[in-house]
Amino acid sequence: RLGAGQMPPSDDPTLYEPWESISIAAEWLTKVREAVGLGPVLGIDYHHRLSVAEAAGFCQRMPKGTIDFLEEPIRDETPDAYAALRQMTDVPFAIGEEISSKWHFLPYIERGLTNYARVDVCNIGGLTEAIKVAGWCEAHYIDLMPHNPLGPICTAASIHLGAAVPNWAWLEARATPTEDRQLDYDLFPVQPELEGPWFRVPDAPGLGVEFNEELASSKEFKFWEAPHLHRRDGSHTNW
Repeated sequence: RLGAGQMPPSDDPTLYEPWESISIAAEWLTKVREAVGLGPVLGIDYHHRLSVAEAAGFCQRMPKGTIDFLEEPIRDETPDAYAALRQMTDVPFAIGEEISSKWHFLPYIERGLTNYARVDVCNIGGLTEAIKVAGWCEAHYIDLMPHNPLGPICTAASIHLGAAVPNWAWLEARATPTEDRQLDYDLFPVQPELEGPWFRVPDAPGLGVEFNEELASSKEFKFWEAPHLHRRDGSHTNW
């Protein structure tokens, strides 16, 4: 899955303007598809940064079949906006990482506004609510593509969700450990690990995760805030 546009270098807090980013990403994705062929699944996450017109323009800049899904191109507060975008492109949508209940998912499922449901077990209300959404999606031939950036507990819960439902596509996950994730491994010495492209379903008690309470109690709480990104004209944009 490719990120959208250009992330700013540490000494430059600006982003490309939206249309520049769209053109660059469309050109790159077209070249990637030409290089890898039709086999690999290719999608892009715009993390709610675009307008309807920008998202449509992005899709129209690439040959048909270049990408297999477009993830969260616009925000989800207005289903009618996604309905309008649906009329402008036939690229499948992956929507739902910010959705917090089955009621919020209702128009996206019933009106056919998403093709992959980005259910987040931690946002949606736990496994019980996630299973309800999954069953609803199954009846409409919508597969789950869960949002999963929150750590080992969410990963383990999402794996169990995947084992319990038939309509499963892919699970978001970091492919390899990185230095900034070392604390995750120290705090959760037993957690799911990728085996190639797969996770094995845990068979230990509970979710199959162990937590180092002694280490956690020795750490001070630190508030994290997402980067404040802005465009060249000084206006802020979604992270």
